[in-house]
Amino acid sequence: MNNRKLHVLLGAAAIVTMAGMTQAADAGLDRAALLKLADSYFAALVAHNPAGVPLAADIKIVENLKRIRPSEGMWKTATSGPTAFRIVIPDTWSQQVGGIIVLGSEGNPVQLGFRLKVVGGKIVEAEHLVQGNRGGGALSANLQTVRPAMLLEVPFEYADSRGRLVHIAKSYYDALDNNNGYLAPFASDCERRENGMRTAPNGGPSLVGLNGPAAAAPAPAAAPGGAPRPPAGPRLVGMQDCTQQINSGAFQYITTIEDRRVEIADTVTGLAMGFSHFHHAFTQRTFKIFNDPGRTETTMTNQPFDMPALHVYKIWGGQIHEIEALGVLGVPFNAPTGWE
Repeated sequence: MNNRKLHVLLGAAAIVTMAGMTQAADAGLDRAALLKLADSYFAALVAHNPAGVPLAADIKIVENLKRIRPSEGMWKTATSGPTAFRIVIPDTWSQQVGGIIVLGSEGNPVQLGFRLKVVGGKIVEAEHLVQGNRGGGALSANLQTVRPAMLLEVPFEYADSRGRLVHIAKSYYDALDNNNGYLAPFASDCERRENGMRTAPNGGPSLVGLNGPAAAAPAPAAAPGGAPRPPAGPRLVGMQDCTQQINSGAFQYITTIEDRRVEIADTVTGLAMGFSHFHHAFTQRTFKIFNDPGRTETTMTNQPFDMPALHVYKIWGGQIHEIEALGVLGVPFNAPTGWE
């Protein structure tokens, strides 16, 4: 082999080696590192210390639809770290981490929905949705701790791929927007909570485990199941599950759901989360309600308003079993998103 051929081969080998090193360097943060980054971010908020986390020089931060700097919003008002209510979802594919936690702001507990996007080890985007109790003070009892099944790992045989998780989470907005509960794969045990309030009932007295109905053999330790369900309240009579509640037309007052962004999903826990922007024009005031023995129509006198929202979906076996939602109240109609 002459020297020229040897140089060519060595050069090609060097290019392959460098490409491999670059690919490894660009692999991004693993699941544990994303979870740790979220912890560091919360600590930095409470310490009012942006230097405590790797923020990009040109970071974009949006809080409750407004562009802020790392000295404003929760960076200024946070007073205590996360409580026991904590849902954090890492996504190694999109290099993002997000979720819903409860922490202190100006001495009062608030919900913080968040999303952090990482590029090259730096946080390039941060998104906050902040909602407290009206008038301050304690939040709902449902925001003291997280429902046990939400955080459990899903056994392999029931786990969905990341793409499937994202697809199922997106289908929820179609179901709501079109008043058609069949457009999303709700499980019969689906329960929705929004701002700590139970807003959708379930289809049975107890959570169905991964091995089937409660009467079947007990589910494995890692399987969601076993928690008793609260009885349906008066307004939930006749709403037997998430599908039928949507089919009843109970959400016709929602004019449209825009800015839908489902970018974070974790195949380990079966959690997916999405941001969205609900518009309520109220050009119509009275809506017909179907299959509800307690009412045949509903009339609403609200003024037009928007609600930016974050939804977390617990998905396994191709179905939505639990939903935890955060909606910011008191937003003017047709407000900009802050990302324009």
